[in-house]
Amino acid sequence: MKKRKIEFELAVYDSMGELCEADRQLMEHAVAARARAYAPYSHFQVGAAVRLENGKIVTGNNQENASYPSGLCAERVAVFYAGAEYPGVAITSVAITATSKKYRVETPAAPCGNCRQALSEYEVRQKSPIRVLLMGERGEVFECGSIADILPLGFDSSYL
Repeated sequence: MKKRKIEFELAVYDSMGELCEADRQLMEHAVAARARAYAPYSHFQVGAAVRLENGKIVTGNNQENASYPSGLCAERVAVFYAGAEYPGVAITSVAITATSKKYRVETPAAPCGNCRQALSEYEVRQKSPIRVLLMGERGEVFECGSIADILPLGFDSSYL
């Protein structure tokens, strides 16, 4: 038996203020989208903003439904809209932020497994990495260089 260690590096910024202008703008779009989330059941609001290689920014937020789990996460709303509206245009980065009406979200919120898989599909298909920016309500921002970093050993069409 052999053991292998899978790890990655991420950049940690103390706040949005440390981000470059383009990344700060992307996160601001995610924050605005977060405020429009429909989360009457979980009270956990998530916003996502996707920057495309053509410079367009597309946003999404979580959309809940009384018939859990038929709602959809912010990340998938944003990337699916980008794919539908701008087919063939690569995604360069995604910013994700979360808050709760019940408690303060102090740490950056990472995408769920379903969202990681959906984002990975776009990354594999476009053959270029998608940078990921993660933030809670405020405070630290994590920057990951690729979806593959946060979904090691990902499943893709090569297995089919």
